[in-house]
Amino acid sequence: MTSGARRVARVVLLDPDDRVLLLHGHEPDDPADTWWFTPGGGLEGEETREEAARRELAEETGITDIALGPLLWTRICSFPFDGRRWDQDEWYYLARTTRTATAPQGLTDLELRSVAGLRWWTSAELLATRETVYPTRLAELLRTLLDEGPPCDPLVLAPEIV
Repeated sequence: MTSGARRVARVVLLDPDDRVLLLHGHEPDDPADTWWFTPGGGLEGEETREEAARRELAEETGITDIALGPLLWTRICSFPFDGRRWDQDEWYYLARTTRTATAPQGLTDLELRSVAGLRWWTSAELLATRETVYPTRLAELLRTLLDEGPPCDPLVLAPEIV
């Protein structure tokens, strides 16, 4: 883990049709600078990554009825956002739900200023999109996950520096 990196738990949430839920984010001061990303965020206090994954998913989507599965992937990333550089150590967990209705209920002020909505994506839609999606290999990773199931050991993704 990079020294001082923010510890983050993310959720690859799949519905009964194997669609993945992504949030549509943008730079707070530039709504034209957009991207898609998985629900999740930083650990609070003594939370475990699993606890943070469940809490963040509930806050950002309103979905609490999930089966939290295995750790799929880890990555280190660094990116500019809201006037500062964020260095993160991210762990991605698989989760399944039967609920597709979303109702974010615990967004922070920063999230209220930078999240434009949510959308369920099929693997084919992710593979075809020209929009920015993080992690950048999500379309390929999702296809492999759906075809082969979760990896025996978490995959370490290449660091992403934006």
